[in-house]
Amino acid sequence: MSLRKGLILFILFTFGASGIVLFKSIDEETISCLINADKRFFLLAFVFMLAAWACDTGRFCALAKAAEEKMSFKMGIILTWLHYFGCAVTPMQSGGGPFQVYVLYKKGVPIGKGIAITTIRTMLTVLILTLVVPFALHMNPALLDGNAFIKGVVRYVFVVILLTWAFIAFTVISPRIFKRLGKNIALRLRIVKLLSFSNLKKTCRWLDREMDNYSANFKMTVSRKGAPYTLLAAALSIVHLLCIFSILPILMTAVGLPFEYPKTLIVQAVFMFVLYFIPTPGASGVAEGGGAFLFAMLMPHNMAGVIAIIWRFFTEYISIFMGMAVVIRMLGWDVMEEVSHEDPAIVVAAKEKAANSYHPLS
Repeated sequence: MSLRKGLILFILFTFGASGIVLFKSIDEETISCLINADKRFFLLAFVFMLAAWACDTGRFCALAKAAEEKMSFKMGIILTWLHYFGCAVTPMQSGGGPFQVYVLYKKGVPIGKGIAITTIRTMLTVLILTLVVPFALHMNPALLDGNAFIKGVVRYVFVVILLTWAFIAFTVISPRIFKRLGKNIALRLRIVKLLSFSNLKKTCRWLDREMDNYSANFKMTVSRKGAPYTLLAAALSIVHLLCIFSILPILMTAVGLPFEYPKTLIVQAVFMFVLYFIPTPGASGVAEGGGAFLFAMLMPHNMAGVIAIIWRFFTEYISIFMGMAVVIRMLGWDVMEEVSHEDPAIVVAAKEKAANSYHPLS
């Protein structure tokens, strides 16, 4: 899927689902609550989003330090925004990583090391949700009672996460297998004359080097030297989630709705857990409709839809807009279009193309 197509689909699904949600839920009471809302709490919600950005930036810097790389705060915030934008325009929110790896590569970080840093960053969040969600569902079984669809989705997500962790562990422990696989693919490309003999040798050498980098840096993050920084990144990941999850009760306070803070955390944890594996670009459509459905467990139906959309505005849309600004202003749309089509290894192919147009990020 192209970058432009992904962005168009994201916008269409988002506006379409939001329109349907508002049409089916909004009434005079909803409008009255919004008009009389305490606007100061909207500002507070934005402050919490700023804090979430800072935590996300901090964990990037900590993981880079664990991998013996130095990353500025400015670079960290750019990577954070790029992640939001990349996830918004790709199915299963998979595009954030390649964008980040590309930028890290342009700053001199080897591709294998960049993949290790960005993968650990994402998997820390997934690990926290994987540990929290079963406990949350045990504490609040009403979230699943009588809803076979949500039960099925949660089971599906757990299976995908377990397979993902198994795959990552396998790549770290046995990089030789993936080297051999990559070389076999390159050899087949040579046989059909899509790759020259000289490029075949370069590709094989590059694959050996980057797989070694990837495996070594994964192990480095849990070594005696890197573990303290990885633990710091994990702590920042928890605070990051708490900042995001606190935005919903802040919005409920703004419109005068009562809430139980632990219950709002549980509902959002389950919701985010599922959204990671929705096939639409950035989980668009499903996020707005699903948010209205789940938030109705916390508030009246006529408020759940509009609060879900406002919640998405603070937690996603602002960050996506900032990420789009980074792509257009600092990197160039064409380069990111190319990166979005391929594995992070496209960085190598894009190097010459971007060499004359790239603007330093720090």
